[in-house]
Amino acid sequence: MQHISEESLNDLSTRIQYLRDFIEFTPEDAAALHASAPVVGPLVPVVVDAVYKKLLSFDVTAKSFVPRQTGYEGVTPTHASDLTLEHPQIKFRKDFLAGYLVKLVTLDYSKPSSWEYLNKVGLMHTGQSGFVHRKTKPSLRVEYIHCGILLGYVQDILINAVITHPDLDINTKNAVMRAVNKVVWIQNDLFARHYIAETEALAAAASEA
Repeated sequence: MQHISEESLNDLSTRIQYLRDFIEFTPEDAAALHASAPVVGPLVPVVVDAVYKKLLSFDVTAKSFVPRQTGYEGVTPTHASDLTLEHPQIKFRKDFLAGYLVKLVTLDYSKPSSWEYLNKVGLMHTGQSGFVHRKTKPSLRVEYIHCGILLGYVQDILINAVITHPDLDINTKNAVMRAVNKVVWIQNDLFARHYIAETEALAAAASEA
């Protein structure tokens, strides 16, 4: 039996190793993701449009895109109802998501920097500065419920695309779907860990008050 101390999981590299060992994310899974790039790449614009169509269909998620986004210098919307897939600020956000999806199937998962990137993606949604370019910018805050269910939605789209792809054999489909499932669940933890830590800190502060 392998011993894992609770405290050690606060360290990102230890946490990633534990997650990888538990869900059995192997070099073969990474290779399957890389092999899927020619399939996923052309689908990125369709996936991105589907994601933002979904996000803009609920006011509770659409409102996150009303404030000026970091790095965006164009016209901002006044209300969530002003937003469409063609709004310049939404197009700006779509570019970020497109880049993220490409990274999922091209990252070198043997490098700590790849996992650090995925961890920062989770952190930045809590309102903290996940990336250097956000340190002096207005905070971005998206509650975990929306992040978690969005990951599930993206996963469903990707899995359906792989299952229905006419040029992939059953073994390739199986390998890619399993790899996507594993990396998305690891990404989910790299969102959740920051919200859990935040909640625990607030609870500790309240108990001391």
